[in-house]
Amino acid sequence: MITTIKGKKITGILTVMPENEYDYDEETKPFATLQTKRLKRIMGFGKRRAAKADSTASDYCVYGLNYLLNKGYIKKEEIGAIVVTGLTPDYFIPHVSNIIHGECNLPQDVICIDIPQGCAGFMLGALQAFLLLDVVGDKKVLVFNSDVLNRKDKKTPLTSASFGGDATAITIFERDDKASDIYINFYNDGTEREALIMHAGGYKMPRSPQTAVPVDIGDGTMKSYDDLWMDGSKVFNFVQKEVPPLINEILEYASMKKEDIDWFIFHQPNKFMLQKLSDKLGISWEKIPMNVVENFGNTSGSTIPVAITHNFSGQMVKSKYKCCLAGFGAGLSWSSMILDLGCLDFCEMIISNY
Repeated sequence: MITTIKGKKITGILTVMPENEYDYDEETKPFATLQTKRLKRIMGFGKRRAAKADSTASDYCVYGLNYLLNKGYIKKEEIGAIVVTGLTPDYFIPHVSNIIHGECNLPQDVICIDIPQGCAGFMLGALQAFLLLDVVGDKKVLVFNSDVLNRKDKKTPLTSASFGGDATAITIFERDDKASDIYINFYNDGTEREALIMHAGGYKMPRSPQTAVPVDIGDGTMKSYDDLWMDGSKVFNFVQKEVPPLINEILEYASMKKEDIDWFIFHQPNKFMLQKLSDKLGISWEKIPMNVVENFGNTSGSTIPVAITHNFSGQMVKSKYKCCLAGFGAGLSWSSMILDLGCLDFCEMIISNY
């Protein structure tokens, strides 16, 4: 799918980070090896943020929305729809969007939608927001990207090196007839879905004491069926194969060249993958922020807004930039977007007490 979005824009971005911060060297000290040190150097692992053991996705979403309401960045009556993307719902029923709606006492005509999506969550949430803007009149659509895949008690030690982090992002979308055109493409390949898979937790394999027992996943790594399994080489090859044509396609569709783009803001699995992707695209490393994992870990579907608020908070309020965004991973799914981003009402990162 490739299309043009007219008369829509992003007007604000907030990211909400967990209170608990972890250091890679400290976490891996009990089982540090040459491999863990090599992973840190090559992948860019450093610090990460992880949710507390009893925190949920809705905790962060409600915390963030209340912050926006209290600051006057948005009013309840301006909200036409809320969309939540993520892989860690509080419950199967009700949805996180309905929990947000109830906790924040939003009007009854607000549309509530949850979309289970990981690495491309920001992109799919944005696409859904653009479509919803056509039915909510002059109201705004709020997209929440939220996951707590790594929640833990701070005293609980790790048994293997982790690159995962938790974060929540809230992005405001609204109509503007004078807004520049936005170009977006989106693709999926479900035949490769098991490259990133969490076996247990759904109806196919309910969680049990047995699914919590670590097993050898095939390369000497021990993980349980409750954990996220990733075929690292398959995911790396997928990104290097599919993302460059994706970016080239959207540039051609928009009648632009790479030199026309101020910033390429991509999903951030690790620094090594982004460096190799940058080289393959022929884009300078300086034009692709690569510092999310070293500061926060891989935060799944929220890495794009985390990269924006971490690197450009002041700039995105004062100025406007031509940006190319891209999300890729679980599904397998991959998507990119070209848009004018900036002159935002707010662009902030806050720390929650969850």
